Amino acid sequence: MEHGSLTDVSASTFSLMDEDHTLANSVRYTLNKDPRVVFCGYSIPHPSDNRVNIRVQTTGDSAKDVFKDSLQNLMFICQHVRTTFDKSVADFKVSQPLEQMNIDKR
Repeated sequence: MEHGSLTDVSASTFSLMDEDHTLANSVRYTLNKDPRVVFCGYSIPHPSDNRVNIRVQTTGDSAKDVFKDSLQNLMFICQHVRTTFDKSVADFKVSQPLEQMNIDKR
């Protein structure tokens, strides 16, 4: 859900349901890396609420587009981390004899 002004598309607040600090802090990080962002921050209205409000103010670009780009960048970062992790695990398994790993042989 987006809360913003119809006249100023460069500032909006996005409410994400069923989310917490994990996603909000990651999105805030990627938004702060974007040179089009003047301000971004997030809040959780109440600890028992599974909702996060993320405020985005830009240099003039649409806050909605910048927010979408930020989520896309976060997805690429997560994919890179997963790929790197999986490759490292595979490389480790190849370099170590099974007897030394002490894992279940399924």
